Amino acid sequence: MHVLLIGSGGREHAIAAKLKTAPRLTRLTAAPGNAGIAALAEIAALDVTDHAAVVDFCRRESVDLVFVGPEAPLVAGIVDDLAAAGIRAFGPSRVAAQLEGSKGYTKDLCREAFIPTAAYGRFAEASAARAYVLEKGAPIVVKADGLAAGKGVVVADTVEEALAAVDACFEGAFGAAGAEVVVEELLVGEEASFFAIADGETVKPLTAAQDHKRVGDGDTGPNTGGMGAYSPAPIVDAAMAERIMAEIVRPTVTAMARRGTPFTGILFAGLMITAEGPKLIEYNTRFGDPETEVMLPRMTSDLLELALAAAEGRLRDVQVAFSDETALTVVMAAKGYPGAYDKGSAIEGIDAAEALGATVFHAGTALVDGRLVANGGRVLAVTAMGADVAEAQARAYAAVDAIRWPEGFCRRDIGWRAVGTRA
Repeated sequence: MHVLLIGSGGREHAIAAKLKTAPRLTRLTAAPGNAGIAALAEIAALDVTDHAAVVDFCRRESVDLVFVGPEAPLVAGIVDDLAAAGIRAFGPSRVAAQLEGSKGYTKDLCREAFIPTAAYGRFAEASAARAYVLEKGAPIVVKADGLAAGKGVVVADTVEEALAAVDACFEGAFGAAGAEVVVEELLVGEEASFFAIADGETVKPLTAAQDHKRVGDGDTGPNTGGMGAYSPAPIVDAAMAERIMAEIVRPTVTAMARRGTPFTGILFAGLMITAEGPKLIEYNTRFGDPETEVMLPRMTSDLLELALAAAEGRLRDVQVAFSDETALTVVMAAKGYPGAYDKGSAIEGIDAAEALGATVFHAGTALVDGRLVANGGRVLAVTAMGADVAEAQARAYAAVDAIRWPEGFCRRDIGWRAVGTRA
């Protein structure tokens, strides 16, 4: 089978690595790809925002399945346009992708389906949102409704900070994503990421992971796209996983089908495990990054077969399985991230890191005159396996220390919750 993989990050590098192990794969193409993906797949000079061009490429190159990695093409309806052309794709429709594309859409669905989540208000005007903040007080959470590349959420410790966040949204800080705002209560507990796969009717659990969003050690500093992760998440044991499926994931898939907008693809639930049980923070409608870099190395199932089964509505007939080992990834980012950072600095030592048993996934890299250089904010995800979090952590940081990139940095405490509990 010929598979076209859409995307260019560490998530897509991990997906490409897993797809390469599929017995039925005969050809793998990626667009736009990155320097790491280029070692596994053909790179197509294709503008993935031009859906007609993607359709033409698929027809010309006899693509059997399009695997969409990032959220923006899904929200833009690439799966709908491919389906209209008779091309199979793995991912949700434009409407179903609103579970990620609009936080207000998801909150309204939670209310409709009695899915546990934070109390909230949804606003199209700054004055109403400000009044809600003043009524509820702080701490409180302000979210741009649409896609904001992980930067549209402010956890406000004071009313003044919340009001400033509301104003920033409506004054255009996040573009069209901030045209509406969701203001919600701050949930207290431990965060976890839970993944499932659905075909519109059947939904099956994958596994859980724990991400580290803050840029600094000890969960300090601004939020980022993710500075590291580990899987499985000890807080999501078998009993908790079943609660998440029963109280959150299955009701979501049922509600989407009832609305006439069945959900097909990856359902990524960002959760807070509270004293009352799991509550939904938000949904993503694709694999997470950097969670994918720890989930897929643990997956013993055939990812290509899972994606095909979901796309063809026969997920009930396939099995999902994961190794009991722990995987942990450390993100190496360009100094200055998530603020301003420079591109083009040279990176060396990848081979030395992988010689230690780690896998280095490329998130923002490029090859320039034969040299590997940084080409983004989050640049590498260094992943290692172990019998537990502590062992995986030690192996991952040993590999990080083998990489020579003075212009980069990383957190030194990925996995601290699990290791701290174990100590």
